This record gives sequence, C-alpha cells and structure tokens, in this order.
Amino acid sequence: MATVEDYLGLITSFHRGQPRFTATVEALVTPLAGGQAFLGHMPQDFDLDDAVGVQLDVVGEWVGRSRYIELDLENVWFSFDLSGLGFDQGVWQGKYDPTTGLTALDDDNYRLLLRAKIAANSWDGTVPGAKRAFDIMFEGTGTLVFVQDNHDMTMTIGVSGAVPNALFLAILAGGYIPLKPEGVRIAYYDITSIDGGPMFGFDSSSPYLTGFDAGAWGVPA
Repeated sequence: MATVEDYLGLITSFHRGQPRFTATVEALVTPLAGGQAFLGHMPQDFDLDDAVGVQLDVVGEWVGRSRYIELDLENVWFSFDLSGLGFDQGVWQGKYDPTTGLTALDDDNYRLLLRAKIAANSWDGTVPGAKRAFDIMFEGTGTLVFVQDNHDMTMTIGVSGAVPNALFLAILAGGYIPLKPEGVRIAYYDITSIDGGPMFGFDSSSPYLTGFDAGAWGVPA
C-alpha cells in the first residue's frame, strides 16, 4: 500500500528540495494515501474474527441476525412461594407490562451466534448438517445438542450434557438459529433435567441418550 513517503519519493530531481513544491504534493496525496489505507484495511475490520462493536453489527446485517435476544423476565413480578417476590415485595404485573425483554449479546457470544447463523444459511437440510451448526454455538461448553427426525413432519431438538445458561437457552428455543425445513414443525425442545448427564432413551447408549438408571428425563426448554 503506497504511503505519502512513497509519493514524495517520486518527485523528480528538478523539484526535489523545493519546500513549497514538496508541501503541495504532500497536501494533495495525503488524503489519497489515507483513503487507500482505509479501504485496504476494511476487509480485516469487517472480518468475523476481528470485527468488534458496530463493525460486528454490520457483519450481523449481512448474515441476517442482530445481537439483540429476547429473554423471559424472571424474578421481577409478584409471585407466591418465591422469596423476595411475595406480598409487600414483588411488583404487580400490569395489563400491558411485558413478560420478555431484550438483551444485547457481547461480542464473543454474538460472534458465536453469527457463526451458527452462517452455517444455518448454508444448511443442506440434513440432520447431520443441523447438528454441525448447533455444535458451533455450543462448542467447548459441554452442551450436546442433537436433532431427531420423528418421521411425521416434526422434529425434536434435544440437549444433553451441561445445561445451557438462560441466554443460550433463549437462543436455542427462540429460533435464532433457524434449522427447520419448510413444512416441518419443531415438536419439542427437550433439555436434560440433570446437569452434565445424557437424556433418557430406549435402545441407546451414548453421551446424548442412554437407558434406565443413567439417562435423565427431558424437560421443555
């Protein structure tokens, strides 16, 4: 990438050493060199690995997913049998008060979601392909996501191993990683009821499903 010094080095010997001529050339080429440097750095600025903040938001616009996730509002409204939310403690929920709120993902989690969304954008419609996309989102967390074709135009998404936190559960159950063929309904989002263990399933023995005395019942997400 050419710099201002590169352009000044092209001044012929006849004009070299003339301060006003050199200053004029420098004034003319400085914005051009700066523009070239800016344009040359743009691919790195908006690379998924390096983009941050608003740059990552722009990448999200290209991919088709913003960083805002809808979460259930818990431990806010009045409720019986919950410490801190009973009489004279909890807030009464009004007719138009929301039950959900938006939260903005930090750059690291947003980058994970964008990678999974990119995989979903190029999904081939197969169960193994769907699993690969989910694995991107939950890689290294101990959470194991599997997809079951129920052969009745429905599919079940199950989660074994480590139970995801509320944010990742909202991403999964909220459809933020759209891995569903047209005309097929997602029947259940089942989460293992025992953190770190496989879900219960007949005729199976794997980290995802296993039988009696080892597998845990699934609960809705």
